[in-house]
Amino acid sequence: MIDFSALSDAFSLLLSSWSPWIVVLPGLVIGLVAGAVPGVQLSMAMAIFLPATFAMDFLQSMLFLTAIFTGGGFGSAVPAILMNIPGTSTAVATTFDGYPMARQGKHNQALGIALGASTAGALFGYVYLFLLIDPIAAAVLRLGPTEYFVVVLWGLTLIAMLHSGSAVRGLLAGVIGLLVGTVGMSDLGVIRGTMGIPNLLDGVALVPAMIGLFAASSLFNLAGQTYLVESETDRKLDFRAIINGFFDAFRYPRVLFRGSICGALIGSVPGVGASISNLVSYAQTRRGDADPSSFGKGNPKGVVAAESANSSGEGGSLVTLLALGIPGGGGTAIMMAAFAMHNITGGPTFIRQQTDIVYAIILANFVQVVLLMVVGLLFIHALASVVKIPLRILAPSVLVLSTYGSYAFTGGMDGPLTVLVFGLLGWLLSRYGYSIPAFVVGLILGRMAEGEMLRSYQISGGSFDYVLGRPVTLLLAALLLLSIVAPLIAGYLRTKSRAPQAAE
Repeated sequence: MIDFSALSDAFSLLLSSWSPWIVVLPGLVIGLVAGAVPGVQLSMAMAIFLPATFAMDFLQSMLFLTAIFTGGGFGSAVPAILMNIPGTSTAVATTFDGYPMARQGKHNQALGIALGASTAGALFGYVYLFLLIDPIAAAVLRLGPTEYFVVVLWGLTLIAMLHSGSAVRGLLAGVIGLLVGTVGMSDLGVIRGTMGIPNLLDGVALVPAMIGLFAASSLFNLAGQTYLVESETDRKLDFRAIINGFFDAFRYPRVLFRGSICGALIGSVPGVGASISNLVSYAQTRRGDADPSSFGKGNPKGVVAAESANSSGEGGSLVTLLALGIPGGGGTAIMMAAFAMHNITGGPTFIRQQTDIVYAIILANFVQVVLLMVVGLLFIHALASVVKIPLRILAPSVLVLSTYGSYAFTGGMDGPLTVLVFGLLGWLLSRYGYSIPAFVVGLILGRMAEGEMLRSYQISGGSFDYVLGRPVTLLLAALLLLSIVAPLIAGYLRTKSRAPQAAE
């Protein structure tokens, strides 16, 4: 229920002074730039600017950090579309159709669509946070390790089944990704797959690996070409096309709504977040479309599905932070540090005792969405000029920048070496028809899947009867099986219906 007295106090906090607002615009710009630079994680940018919040009061510091968070949600789509490099793991699915659109000279439209879907998704996520923070927090508390484990398998299965060549190859790529994701020391202290390399004890560095899989492998494939967009006419920047693309996102209200719901719900699950929601949203949109074969070839719906989900996931992840005091990911973990710096503990007590502050943060996020729309349009027009740069200059520049970002991320040569190894691996996967996205999802979720399975085993004592007493787990498992069987049945029915026509 909404506490209208606290809501009134929240308006007073926000409107009584300009001080909370002067940090919002710089925060959005920092987030946009951080998201758009390959290899620079959003959480890294938030950590760099965290000391600046020492001089701020709690509300001002939260508005600054959430502005970076909101800006980065869209900023990561820019390199995903223009260079096939997801700025963060939340933009992996954006590359699937965004980059093909850019290669077809539709970069202006794709960027506009991404901004429109991002603003709509972010707005939905914050409305969701505003209306449902209490009941969603209570529901999330009821989820256990078995539910998390099934969610991980479900996300992996959905992406693997998207592989246009062979679902078996997609699943195999996902399983290999899971195995690579478990390299290093386990929660039980067992060392696996390090090959005697001490730097792998903490596992494979995710950001450099993603840079290698997407950026380096794409640069290999661009060898011998002159521009990202071959046609000189299509390389022109068109602000009107960007604006039209922004409104084109709203031509697909069902896709927007489905993606926003998916992002908000999955984003509320601690540790899962938008890294999974954008992939699940994309998978569901493709499977429910009348022409699924058009996805991966420049279908605007793919961009809408991915960007609406990852942006609405921001509101969902704030549910776990504010209501439970649990960071849902790297960005909210930095916000958690800001809580500690101001001697504040998130959770039910925080919501009950400082409801006005909670509402003030959420209301300010609504304003951030509007500002994102304005700043994003200006930002897009500047960055879209990358299509005018010859590949003989762009490719090595991007590779150097990506390598430098990976070095900064790991603090040593581990990052650049990881980029090289996974760049070659990504090229080989693509060359032999295996799904890179499925491998990436497995890599992202490998450690989490192992941890949740281990906790499930410890709680149940190894007895499968424990699962039978978890109705939510059984429901999620049924949905997982349905997601595998339904496409097979649909394909069989389509083939059967076409047989009489072919005979005629």
